[in-house]
Order: sequence, then structure tokens, then C-alpha cells
Amino acid sequence: MSATSSTASVPAEDWPEALYHTLKAAGVGLMAYVPDAGHASLIKRFSGDNAVVTNVLSTEEEGVAIASGAWLGGMRSVLLMQSSGVGNCINMLSLPVQARMPLLMLVTMRGEWDEFNPWQVPMGRATQSVLEAVGITVFRAETPEDLVATVEQAANMAFHGDQQVAVLLGQRLLGKKKW
Repeated sequence: MSATSSTASVPAEDWPEALYHTLKAAGVGLMAYVPDAGHASLIKRFSGDNAVVTNVLSTEEEGVAIASGAWLGGMRSVLLMQSSGVGNCINMLSLPVQARMPLLMLVTMRGEWDEFNPWQVPMGRATQSVLEAVGITVFRAETPEDLVATVEQAANMAFHGDQQVAVLLGQRLLGKKKW
């Protein structure tokens, strides 16, 4: 079994590395993202990988279109965003849902555990139900062990079952945002 198998124990500080290897094992060749501190380590790892195309977005819904186009071009992708960006994607999410194209999203949560910014709370509360309302399967991960196993399953569902799946990375996993 690989080091990123869902049975592997992942030390708290090593989850970004384990997540990177999990996504690589799933065949991800494109990563689209809006810069976010919660995804910073993963973005850095993918940006340093010459075998992966990285695409910085100006808005999250662009990532849905890019992920759809990547799939049509024969490439697997992952879309990284923050929970506040989910609201920007609602109309565009109809594309992969209606066309039954795979979509794998990793969403860092805001407005939860130890949040300092009250403006993040409403979308943080709504993220899961909004995604589910438009037909996206949603999983949550609160620990490094949960994250690796959950992303493995989400990637399998997306890429082998042509499903649209979001994994919500809880704020307890990410730690308090520091400004």
C-alpha cells in the first residue's frame, strides 16, 4: 500500500505533503486555485511540480470551467478555493453537474472554529448545504487522517464515477488564520 493510503497515519504537520501525494496518485495533472493561506502548502508543492499545470484564478467560477475543459482534454484536475468562494460558483457548477463531468474541489472552511472575521460566518454556515442543493456530493475532513482517506474516496468518485465532489477542510484542521 502507498504512503497515502487511507490506512496510513498522518502527523498533523505533514498533511499537506500527504494530500499532495494522494492527489498525484489520483492522476491530477492540473490544479486551479484562488490564492488562500489554507491551501498555501499544497499550492507550493503543485507549483513546484513540472508535471502539473497550475492556474491562478481571478475568481472561483473560472476554475469550474477550467476543470471542465481539462476533463474534456483528457486531464484530471483539482479546484482549490475557500468557502467564501463557493457562493461565486453556484451558476457555473451547473456545467459539470448537468454534463456529468468529474469535478474535485477542495474547500478550506472559514466562519467556523476560532474565526476572527464575522463576514466569513454566513457563507461558512451555508457552504455545505449550498453545494448539496446544486447536486455536489460533500465530504468533511477535520483531521489529517480524515483528510487523506476522504480525498482518496472523493477523487475515486469524481474520476471513476463522473461525479462532482467537494471536500470541506475544517478550520480545526487548518488552524487559526493569522494576520
